[in-house]
Amino acid sequence: MPLLQKGATLIDKAGAFTYDAPNRMQDIKHLTRERENLLKRLFSKNSGRPTNFRKRLAEPSGKKRRLRKVLPLIALVLALWPLYSLLAPAIPPIPSVRKADAGSAAQKLPKLSPLDRFQSLQLSTDLLSAAKGVGTRIESPLPDGGSVLYNLDMELQDKVARFFAEKHVPYGVFVALEPKTGRVLGMVSHSSVDPDWHKQAYYQIYPMASLFKIITASAALEHNRVSPDTVIAFNGRLTSVNPHYWQPRGRRSPEMSLTDAMGKSVNPVFGRLASEFVGRDDLVLQANRFGFNQNLFPGTAIMQSTAFSPQSDAELKLMGAGLGREVKVSPLHAASMMAAVANRGVMMTPLLAEKVTSGSGEVLFSATPLELRRLLTEETSAKLAKTLSTTVNKGTSRRAFHDRRGRALLSRLNIAAKTGSIDGKTPEGQYSWFAAYAPMEDPQIALVALVVNQGRWNVKASHVGEKALEAFFR
Repeated sequence: MPLLQKGATLIDKAGAFTYDAPNRMQDIKHLTRERENLLKRLFSKNSGRPTNFRKRLAEPSGKKRRLRKVLPLIALVLALWPLYSLLAPAIPPIPSVRKADAGSAAQKLPKLSPLDRFQSLQLSTDLLSAAKGVGTRIESPLPDGGSVLYNLDMELQDKVARFFAEKHVPYGVFVALEPKTGRVLGMVSHSSVDPDWHKQAYYQIYPMASLFKIITASAALEHNRVSPDTVIAFNGRLTSVNPHYWQPRGRRSPEMSLTDAMGKSVNPVFGRLASEFVGRDDLVLQANRFGFNQNLFPGTAIMQSTAFSPQSDAELKLMGAGLGREVKVSPLHAASMMAAVANRGVMMTPLLAEKVTSGSGEVLFSATPLELRRLLTEETSAKLAKTLSTTVNKGTSRRAFHDRRGRALLSRLNIAAKTGSIDGKTPEGQYSWFAAYAPMEDPQIALVALVVNQGRWNVKASHVGEKALEAFFR
């Protein structure tokens, strides 16, 4: 679904907010007359039923039988009338607002109040599907005639949305932030399978896969148990998923530096790192420090990212390697983590809206950079950045950033990045992650892309990241 829908509006059904009071009163009067007519018919002289109850008690038995049939009916009507009176206000009347009255209907909506940073994030995310280009900016209208002015980069936004659509991506999410301020530069969701999925894509959490290796490495680096150049021996294939075979076997076992292992996403190395260098308690503590298992974005519908506590050494190794299936993260949280690494360890509050203005011109929200929390020390973030420096050049996303002749597509950029892949159930498919920031010397953008492929792989998340960086550094 294209993100920028020209002419989109939120008040095309404004008539649904007002009601026709005169028609409502006429309906009630009509019901009242019906009740009066019923009583008249029951007690009229023509009906042959006298209105004097005392006389009726002394009448022949034939009339008594008729009376026994009429009285229950009268009692039922009188008993149900109070119930109807209670329920009648809840019965929705037919809307009477004409198209010409749409503006006045919108003005009758409750007045919006000033918004805090998270209320603004929720509102602007909810209205994103109605956003449209206005000049060089992106805006969404408010029901009262106001607007949300976004921080989004229009060219970046359009490039990613078109790429998702052209590649017929089954499910795709993209989020980009400015590391130093938290401004949201890009926010796109798309599904060629479920047209409605994109509405909730930003709020859901997904298996984090090997992006969790960033947390594992940061825990070891933060406690000075390793350095980016520390060489770690291991056993098994680089992509092995069985921790029972990861322990090195003598001098012939392969070995690799932490930096190269991060770039190639070597599972056995990070499994051993979690088990033998970090430990369960410190790894869980580091995950919590990164914002897992807590309401990181209060006041929004974004689900809490989750990281379980391993119950065995095998589970600890799997978690450290990014193979813990119950370790899940939202796209916005993952992007904020990557931006924090780029911002010397400080996570900023995501600011999707630059300004929210009411229909009367009142400024309900104006974006101001605000620190959310510190994840790492400056020293640790610098070390972690070094481990992320090889992914694009000689690691798992090399092919996405080089042409068939091996030439770098974005040669002027030094990019820190991490990939991840795992299968999942909601939605079902193969999950491909790509997280990055650039340039490493002075980060201007941090991004996360998630693609869920089904059956044949349409595209990897690394390709989304390459297109996004190309559009941003145009």
